[in-house]
Amino acid sequence: MPTLTQDEILSALKSCYDPEIPVNIVDLGLIYEVAVEPVGTESDAQQDVTVKMTLTSPGCPEHVNISAQVKARVEQMPGVRNATVNIVWEPQWGPERLSPAAREQLGIEI
Repeated sequence: MPTLTQDEILSALKSCYDPEIPVNIVDLGLIYEVAVEPVGTESDAQQDVTVKMTLTSPGCPEHVNISAQVKARVEQMPGVRNATVNIVWEPQWGPERLSPAAREQLGIEI
């Protein structure tokens, strides 16, 4: 099975949302890094995926739910053995991380 790409994983994560904001976590700019590590043998190739992300604020009450949502979504992808989600606070999230589509959807001009 070919190694998943970062773009494939980010595309899958567009189905994950912060329940308080009607924009997916990728377009919100919450995903900082995706790392894919091949594991197993050639005949049983799998991958471990690590997602480094942040939240819109350190006190976000949904941090456990959002992390669980990301982990579950990545682990649904073919060939993924395990997903790890690391929440980080540096660099701090700000509205400048919003994608153009998210800015339009939220009516925000930066």
